[in-house]
This record gives sequence, C-alpha cells and structure tokens, in this order.
Amino acid sequence: MLINMGRFFKKSFFVLWLIGSTTWASLAVNFGDSNSSTVQLTIALSIALIGLLTMVALLFSPALRKQLLMIHTVIFFIVLLWWLNIQPANDRLWQADASKLAHASVEGSLVTVHNIRNFSYQSEFEYQPNYYDKTFDLDKLEGIDLFAVYWMGPAIAHIIMSFDFGENNHLAVSIEARKEAGEGYSTIKGFFRQYELIYIVADERDVIGLRTHYRKDPPEQVYRYRLNGSKVAKENAKRLFLEYIDSINTLYKEPAFYNTIMANCTSVIWMHTRVNPGHLPLSWKVLLSGYLPEYLYESGRLNQQLSFTDLRNKAYINPLVEDHKISALFSSTIRPSL
Repeated sequence: MLINMGRFFKKSFFVLWLIGSTTWASLAVNFGDSNSSTVQLTIALSIALIGLLTMVALLFSPALRKQLLMIHTVIFFIVLLWWLNIQPANDRLWQADASKLAHASVEGSLVTVHNIRNFSYQSEFEYQPNYYDKTFDLDKLEGIDLFAVYWMGPAIAHIIMSFDFGENNHLAVSIEARKEAGEGYSTIKGFFRQYELIYIVADERDVIGLRTHYRKDPPEQVYRYRLNGSKVAKENAKRLFLEYIDSINTLYKEPAFYNTIMANCTSVIWMHTRVNPGHLPLSWKVLLSGYLPEYLYESGRLNQQLSFTDLRNKAYINPLVEDHKISALFSSTIRPSL
C-alpha cells in the first residue's frame, strides 16, 4: 500500500510539473519578441503538444515515458534560458504618454524633478503633451496622499502616491507598465517580460484628472486617503520620497521589467516603504490592491476618528470634480477638509 501511495504522489508531482512547465513555456514563447507572431504561435503550440503527449505517456505508456520527459525538460530549460536573456530597453517606440522618463537631481534638501508630465486632455486618447521641471524642498514635505483607482470591482485598484509639499504643491507618482506604440495592456503578458517599468511623475491635474474626467470605458472611481501625519511620519515621508527618486533615476539609466505581481503599482510601493522602520508586513491585501486602503486603516495608517466605511465615503473624489473643468484649483478641489 505504501508503495502504491508513493507511486501516486510521484505521478501527481510529475503531472503538476508538466502542466505548470508546459503552460509557462507555451505562453512565454507566444508572447516572445519574435517579429513573426505565426512563428511564435507555431512553436508555442508545438511545446503544448509535446507537453500533452508527455502527460499521456506518463499516465498510460511506460515505454515512452522517460524519453518524452527528457525531451520536454530539455525544451523547457531552453525556453527558460532564452527568456532569462530577454533584456529591458529604454529606446523602443513608446506610446506618447510614456515617451519621456522623469529624472531628478538632489542638492541638500532641494530636489529638482525633470519631465513632470502635465498633459492637456480632450479625451483619454487625445491630448496635448506637456512636461515641466520643478524644484521641491524636502523640508516642506507635509505628508503623503494615497489614491486608489477602481474600475473592475473591489479587489483590484491602481495605486498612486502623491507627495504634498504645501501651498497646493503636489507631486504624484504612478508606477505603471510602459507600453509601446499600438500596444495594449494584458495581465497575462505582464508575467512574461513584455513591458518595461515606468514611474509616471506627474501633476495631479494629469494623472488624477485623467482618471476622474476622461477614462470612460470603463469609468474609474478615485479615492484619496491621507496617510497619518506626525513628526515621525514626516521623516518617513522624506525617506520614502528619496527612495522613489533613487528608483526613478535608476530606471532613467537602467531599464527594468514590469511584472503583474512582483513589480506592479502596489508591490513596488510596498518594497519602497521598507526603507522606513515599522513598515507594514506583506499581506494578501497588498497583492489584492483594492483592499490596501482597508489594510492601512486596520494598521493605524489612516484617520481612525471615522469608521472605515465613513472614511471611504469621504475619500471618494469623483463627485467633488465632476461639475468642474480641470484647472489650477484641481488639487485643492479634491481636498475638502476631513
């Protein structure tokens, strides 16, 4: 009986390995960088067929089992080696809204940020590009706002951080997949080194206003949460801002890949926060980013004077701006006193 159980678990392990490795290798090739989608699809289907034949042999044909397992394993490691050698780049033909990378210089408490995006939109895909440079004083950094943007239910949100330097002076940073001209976003492709990582450093009128006014299909709901402020929190905010600046400058020189889970708008933020003492431990509410505000509330990082439901209702900014055109007053309009 023990021998039979051992065989069962051994076969189960190989079946799971075959399913996982075949699926990964087929998708990796299908989303590869070949100039011919027909070639990619043909190779991907061939890998899937070999994986299926190997699985059938494993279960029903002991005579072919070893040979097919060997062939499948060799193919898998060839694909893996090829995939690991795919390199990110900064010199592709990018979509216009991701064509320029921000970078910054630091002199004492002064940080000069270059290529801050501030597009004028007529619609989501019609806009007048505009960038500017600006110097920020770290000693005037008052706090951080977290924006959570929802468009497909409560579990998933796009997270944007905005640094408040006082006097209606805000700098927003949205960590995104950098798309090439004509390229759309795919969650599955995001696992396979198909997008570079970009920090969209922007005026709130751009990166927040785009989502409150112009994203219509589907419409996006935007919530603003103020992270708790204190002397310690302000020091943490400075460290976090400089951590962002360091990564922004690194990407300006050395591109990196976006990843749907490991390097996305929320997981990268969480990794940045580790620069501060007492940072939040990793939680499933970080991975399911729609629940991040709730996690921050439970951890005492948000206003505790209200229930989370009431705080969330107050954080919803779309009604505050729906009857207003985007103007110089946008940042103050979305910040009624809480």
